[in-house]
Amino acid sequence: MAKLIDGKQISAQIKDELKEEVAQMKERGTQVCLAVILVGQDPASCVYVRNKKKACEYIGIRSISCELPEETTQEELLEKIREFNEDDSVDGILVQLPLPDHIQEDAVIEAISPQKDVDGFHPWSVGALCIGKPGFVSCTPAGIIQLLKRSGVDIEGKECVVVGRSNIVGKPMSLLLLRENGTVTICHSRTKNLKEICRRADILVCAIGKPKFFTKDYVKEGAVVIDVGIHRNAENKLCGDVDFAQVEPVASMITPVPGGVGPMTIAMLMSNCVESARRKEEKRSNS
Repeated sequence: MAKLIDGKQISAQIKDELKEEVAQMKERGTQVCLAVILVGQDPASCVYVRNKKKACEYIGIRSISCELPEETTQEELLEKIREFNEDDSVDGILVQLPLPDHIQEDAVIEAISPQKDVDGFHPWSVGALCIGKPGFVSCTPAGIIQLLKRSGVDIEGKECVVVGRSNIVGKPMSLLLLRENGTVTICHSRTKNLKEICRRADILVCAIGKPKFFTKDYVKEGAVVIDVGIHRNAENKLCGDVDFAQVEPVASMITPVPGGVGPMTIAMLMSNCVESARRKEEKRSNS
């Protein structure tokens, strides 16, 4: 029987730590502020934005919500980002993805100042992660590292397999595991002998977007399994990339879906926002 890695509990711990820090910052005259831009009314995006607002409220972060209509032009959106870039009271800027088809995601991500890129998607942030410089790290992979550390999993020297090579999860995840001195293999849709490679893993991160793809045949006895996927099955119930019922008896630790990786993403977004304000404070005190 695997031990469940409880993302709800760990994310609540992180939010409480941030709440305390934000209160101390307020006493020093610093108000942490996150600006969220939503274009259109994609139902899932609306839910995410609502959850982000709730988290800000709980922690004591001021949130500015900018909701733009679906037909907003790319230039109008870039102008809004420019305003927030220049506004010294704003610590973090988040543009909720996906964007409407007529807007280029890359152009929008690159328009956000790297100092305020709390999503960690800007090429500057990704480059900093690659060479071990300080910068913002993509929230889901950063959250997974926290899940592992706070659950007492030692990454150093472990065989880590990441299945999936997306810019948002797979690539940054592999770099973070490397930074923690794990031995990392990245697999993807063209990988041969996927089962064999996965079965070598002490820590297996599943992020391919296919429901219940990973059965017990992919998992070594006693492995730690992190499930990044989120889907609705035929009964409309949430499930992950991992076949939980099959894998749970084999693994030593496993993240459930829901309640595993999901809650950590917003917690780490809040953490990045507080980190941005902290850096600004340090810069002020050093100047």
